[in-house]
Amino acid sequence: MKIAGLDIGTTGCKCTVFDEQGIYLDKAYRDYPVKRAVGGHEIDISTMMDGVYAAIREMAEKYPDIAGIGVTSFGETFVCVDEAGEPLRPAMLYTDPRGSEECQELIDKLGEREIAHITGLRPHEMYSIAKIMWVKKHCPEVYEATKRIFLMEDFVVYHLTGKAQIDYSLATRTMAFDIRKLCWSEEVFAAAGVDVKLMSEPVPTGAEAGSITSAAAQKTGLNPETKVVSISHDQVSAAVGAGVFDVSVAVDGAGTVECLTPVYDGIPDIDVMSQGYFSVVPYVVPGKYVAYAFSYTGGALIQWCVDTLAKKAKELAKEQGISVNEFLEKAYREEMGGKEECPSGLLVLPHFAGAATPYMDTGSKGAILGLTTATTEADIYRGCMEGVVYEMYLNMQALKDSGIKFTKLHATGGGAHSKEWMQMKADMLNLPIVALKTVDAGTVGSAMLTGIAIGLFKDLSDAAAHMVEETVTYEPRPEMHEKYMKLYEKYKDVYQAVRPLVS
Repeated sequence: MKIAGLDIGTTGCKCTVFDEQGIYLDKAYRDYPVKRAVGGHEIDISTMMDGVYAAIREMAEKYPDIAGIGVTSFGETFVCVDEAGEPLRPAMLYTDPRGSEECQELIDKLGEREIAHITGLRPHEMYSIAKIMWVKKHCPEVYEATKRIFLMEDFVVYHLTGKAQIDYSLATRTMAFDIRKLCWSEEVFAAAGVDVKLMSEPVPTGAEAGSITSAAAQKTGLNPETKVVSISHDQVSAAVGAGVFDVSVAVDGAGTVECLTPVYDGIPDIDVMSQGYFSVVPYVVPGKYVAYAFSYTGGALIQWCVDTLAKKAKELAKEQGISVNEFLEKAYREEMGGKEECPSGLLVLPHFAGAATPYMDTGSKGAILGLTTATTEADIYRGCMEGVVYEMYLNMQALKDSGIKFTKLHATGGGAHSKEWMQMKADMLNLPIVALKTVDAGTVGSAMLTGIAIGLFKDLSDAAAHMVEETVTYEPRPEMHEKYMKLYEKYKDVYQAVRPLVS
């Protein structure tokens, strides 16, 4: 018996297979194009589904005994479909600039604070409901023909099973879900002028949707008895895959985007959360919630530095048989010449793709301050790593009044394999940080919940015992924390200093 996790991303999807002991076996990946123009950012859902079917089929042909497959996806993006479940127009991505006027209309009708207290989200045009309003206003013929509105998780689940259900965590990303009552908000839908009956039925994270249809079995190659499970928004799945189930531990998602995910025993102070645009999301453990504090450029900034500034270093690293990251980290240590370790001295504002929490300012730009003629590419590389962590420390400070209680972090993503970066995070955040074996916690979390749904694992603890493996714990060094804090006192003012210059 095998279990699989299907992770739907903005540019591609992957299907990962594990055995009955939770041991990783294999994965298949398919990408699909995203259309970006000045007026909008869209994705062709038919192309996405072709990728989904192909990725599943590749795994099903190798592992015909897949008993369950869980579906997780990115958030906000929605699609309007006809009676047959076919898309009526391309899906609008969360980065699509349309919907700002409609978001303001909602604020004018309900009030920003009321929306936040119902949905756990400070109003923003990135969320689905504002863009659904835009479609109704600007494409009335599409809205009139719409029989269902799906986000990506429930769209895929529907096409696999014929069941229209969406888990609580993904439903939250619409800005139209009541996080207390755990149902669609009649107030928000009424104010938006959108028919709530078009939406899928909200269900708990990890709820089984049923067996796949005969049509889906033909397209995927899966056994007709295969169960499909509605997992979650990808960040919640990653928290599950990181083995984070109570308030004492938070997730450090060190991927392309840097994301800090703490757990709360109940709904935190919404007014405090709204100040920093922190989402409040129902978690897989009943009664618990998580929040997202993130930077758009985590690993993406490190990759930019390598691709743009370290072309020669790439060549030299290849000659030495090591990664360019290792090469630059080694070069920085050599620059120290055996001296006591110290920060780069640079202040890097990591807003190279705009600012996420606590600002949510898409107009912000990145900056590198403190350059001299003696600055090397290794210095800038180190400074970029530091900038990402300074930004996360800034988010931690903004979350303090919300009642965070975590005393350590579990690190996932590609960045968790960097010893330098992990030690830097432990030092700067002044917390122990545990690196996990898996790079892809989202897929692991999806498989864990699938295993529970089909009876392979008893509960979250059992699933975690099989699938969450800790590797190294990095302890904070007080003397390094003190050095970083001297620079942080300057860093926390950089955004306000730079922002007026790039407007």
